[in-house]
This record gives sequence, structure tokens and C-alpha cells, in this order.
Amino acid sequence: MEHITLLIGIVIVTALVFDFTNGFHDTANAMATTISTGALQPKIAVAMSAVLNLVGAFLSVEVAKTISGGIIDESAGIRPEVIFAGLVGAIVWNLLTWLAGLPSSSSHALFGGLIGATLVSVGTNGVHGGAVVMKVLIPAVAAPVVAGIASMAATRLTYRLSRGRDEQETAKGFRAGQIASAALVSLAHGTNDAQKTMGVITLALITGGVVAPHADPPLWVIASAGLAIALGTYLGGWRIIRTMGKGITDIQPPQGFAAQTGAAATILASSHLGFALSTTQVCSGSVMGSGLGRKGGVVRWSTAVRMVVAWCLTLPAAGLVSAGAALLADQGDWGITAVAVLALGICGAIWAASRRKPIDHTNVNEAEATEPPGVVTSALRTVAPPPAGSLAPAEGEEAALAASAPRATTATAAG
Repeated sequence: MEHITLLIGIVIVTALVFDFTNGFHDTANAMATTISTGALQPKIAVAMSAVLNLVGAFLSVEVAKTISGGIIDESAGIRPEVIFAGLVGAIVWNLLTWLAGLPSSSSHALFGGLIGATLVSVGTNGVHGGAVVMKVLIPAVAAPVVAGIASMAATRLTYRLSRGRDEQETAKGFRAGQIASAALVSLAHGTNDAQKTMGVITLALITGGVVAPHADPPLWVIASAGLAIALGTYLGGWRIIRTMGKGITDIQPPQGFAAQTGAAATILASSHLGFALSTTQVCSGSVMGSGLGRKGGVVRWSTAVRMVVAWCLTLPAAGLVSAGAALLADQGDWGITAVAVLALGICGAIWAASRRKPIDHTNVNEAEATEPPGVVTSALRTVAPPPAGSLAPAEGEEAALAASAPRATTATAAG
């Protein structure tokens, strides 16, 4: 770690802060359905996810190489302050979407931030456009669709296979399966998302001449990135967990198992290929697919549309924030200081706003109001979630509940 300058040190710390926000922002990817169906208690779920995120960080470096030497041209004059500006944009967007409870992509926030800062400071020659298209944009469109179709098919298959069997025993079995599949998603998340921070830190070390170009991340980089994302995961992004667990569809154990299994398979395959896709988009697509796959299931399209809008805005929004930060950071030491002070002020304001209506492990399973009163989904959401070990209302019971409570009011909106 010799020859690390103060600026590179600041970049490394900022990258680990982003990794931390990535952890609590994306906890919902692995654990939202497990928590919403009662398969695991919330605190136990996030603790398990944190440990497996840490383990997953050590399993591969292919995605890290995509970041450090694939999307950004490390030989085009990239300086540490450019990376710092990119990270600031990613962190700010992550926190804004967390405050809104929207499961947007931490990965695309990072890509947008790095691309925006590079375009301002270096120009178009600093970005590998082909790599952006092949390894970011195409997977961004394809991954949630593929995961959704796989989850929908898996959901239909699980209900077909369990037809005519004892419902309580079947539910217990699927809850056990959910725990296993959630563990697999957490492991996959570590192999994909933790590596993105490894790649950024390695890129900073390359630009500072600390390690050779195209080098693998050093062991201390892998360990620190794994620990940062694990800590963020343990603290839990409860706002986004509520949205994914309750806001998209009413999830029963077979659906949760199918959604998580499909998402894990998609993420692990992409990590092996070096595709830095968004685990958030994959898991969200899987949850929507599970809603479509169950007979009588309902997808709350108003929430889904909000999510898709956030996905579309993530790259350009993070890029614009980072571009402004890069313009300021290019002015010298005072500009870098100004960027740091502004970023701290914005993050502090977002945290203060979140305290007005806090969401934590005690109220994460309260339903989110996203539909107008009088529609079927609002009536369904007034039904309390089943306790662990019991089944949710059967499909016929759901229809009866909807018919008998057409004027039910929606639950209190999430904070």
C-alpha cells in the first residue's frame, strides 16, 4: 500500500462508503421476499445476507476487471479526482432512491457517475462505448426480462407440483427453500456488487501508479470491499425491503422461492461472464414474474412503473451529478474540498429527511399504499400477513376477500 497519496486515500474511503450504501440499498434483493413471507425474522435475515455477501466477495474478480479496465479507459488520463467525482454522484443517487423506497440500481449509479465524470474531465476517448453497450446497457434491458420469465415459469411449476398436497406442510417446505435460495442470492450479490467497488479502488490505484495496469484487485481491496458491503447489508435497507416485499405483489412462499432461485441463477451466470448487471433489476423482475406466475396473483403496476422510471433515470442522473462534481474537482484542492463538503451536506439532509417517518425491522412488513381505494389490490392489502408456519389465504380465499371488502382502505403509506 506504499505511495498512496492523500487524494487516492480519499477516493478509497469514498469508494467504501459507496460500497456501504450499495449493501443497505440492495439488501432487499436477497431478503425482501424471505422477510415478507415470514420465512426468517428481519434481523436474522439481514445478518445471514451480510455474512454471505462477504463470502461472495472472495469468489471471483471478473466483474471487478470489467470496472477497472473495461468501461473506463485507464490509459486515457483518468485522474483520482475523476473517480472521486463519479463516486459522489453514485452515492447521492443511491441515497435519494433509498429515501424514496425505490429499488434502483446501485450498479448503474456507479457506471453513470464514472461515465459522467470521465466525459467532462477527459472526453469521449475515456469511455469504451462498446463495453458500455455490451456489458451494461444490453444486460440492463435483458436481465430483468429473462429473470421475470424464468420466475414466472418457476412459479407456475411450483404450484403445479404442489397441487393437492397439504397446504401447511407445503408452505413450510417452501419457506425452508426460501432460506436456501435467499442465501444463494446473497452469495451471488457478493460475487457481483462487491466487485464493482473492488474495480473502482483498483482503477484509482492504477491511475496513481500504485499497481500495474490490468492488475487484479489486491487482497486488501477484496477484503475491505467485502466488509463494507457486508456492514451495509447488515444494517438493512428497510425502505426498499418494504417496497420489494409488499409493494410489487403479495408474495406467498412458493412465489418467493421461485423468484429468488431465478434471480440467483441469473446473477451467478452474469458474474461468471463478467457482466456487471444490476442485481436490483434482476430481483425486481423476478418478483414481478412471480406475481404474474401465480393464478390470481396481482402485480401493482403503479409501483412497477415508478421502479422502471427510476431505472431509466439512474445512469443520466448520476452522470449529471458526477459531471458537476468533476467540473468543480478539476479546479484543484479547493474544488475537491468543496465537492466533499457539498456531498456531506446532501447526504446529511437525506438522512434527516428519512428520520421523519422511519422504517426499520419493526414495521418493515406493514403494507405500502400504492393503489387508490376500492381496487382489488387495496382490499387484499388490508389482510394481515400470515404468521410464520402458516399459509397465506388461498387463491379462492383471496378472491372472496376482495369481493367482500370492496371499500377497504389502503394501508398507511411507507415513509
